[in-house]
Amino acid sequence: MYEFDKIDIKIVNFLLEDGRMSASEIARRIGDISERAVRYRIDRMVEEGVIQISAVVNPEAFGLTINADAWLEVESDQILEVAKKLATFDNVRYVACGIGENDISIQLVAKDTAEIYHFITEVVRKIPGVRKTTTSIVPIILKDVYQWRVPERAVKSSPLEEPLK
Repeated sequence: MYEFDKIDIKIVNFLLEDGRMSASEIARRIGDISERAVRYRIDRMVEEGVIQISAVVNPEAFGLTINADAWLEVESDQILEVAKKLATFDNVRYVACGIGENDISIQLVAKDTAEIYHFITEVVRKIPGVRKTTTSIVPIILKDVYQWRVPERAVKSSPLEEPLK
């Protein structure tokens, strides 16, 4: 498991703010670290699969202004197969399998509610193994998955950082 320190968390959070922020700018903002050290840490986190740096698309810029969440009950022997099928659709932003009342949850984008309705009734409900769907229109998203910040409590304190007793 990757061992984060407070500098790594600061670097990650700066990159979440602006994925194109240069290593020199990050070093300047943190202070007491070189551009080279920042670049090394970023490269190491990417190589270890801790972070990835990519573009985040705003669906509204493409006219996809309606967001919806849908939860599916699926035949137990077909959950993964149905989830993989759902992941192939362009309007599906997120697919997850769960344990509990619902077997699969998905997030959708569409140009209007009619498109959501059509997709759920004519596509999702007709996938073999789908027993039931529950759909909610999502008018406001306050925090999206790519906006998650690494909490400082995720860092183990080093003996140098612990207060003297």
